[in-house]
Amino acid sequence: EVQVVESGGGLVQPGGSLRLSCAASGFTFDDYAIGWYRQAPGKEREAVSCVWSSDGRLDYDSTKGRFTISIDNAKRMVYLQMNSLKPEDTAVYYCHLLSATRPVDYWGQGTQVTVSS
Repeated sequence: EVQVVESGGGLVQPGGSLRLSCAASGFTFDDYAIGWYRQAPGKEREAVSCVWSSDGRLDYDSTKGRFTISIDNAKRMVYLQMNSLKPEDTAVYYCHLLSATRPVDYWGQGTQVTVSS
């Protein structure tokens, strides 16, 4: 069974930092894209950042340098270092795993990030 589990969310003040982690397990494909989406209250889910496992190439990054995605292929984990957080970054952050060779993808359950003073 494929599992995608996020952790690291919480409450942080504006200007602060958080590091999200995502652990993916139970899958057999070797080439995949893994990354982060977020959904704020009343808004559609949007892509944040995504990286390819094969070469660590960044597939997508909407954060304009404030967030940094990194991947540990051996552990099958992806991280999102979020700096200079703003209240508008408040959302549920979801980890997404997409196979590069099969028509399958998987979502985590989400972790809440709240930026507020």
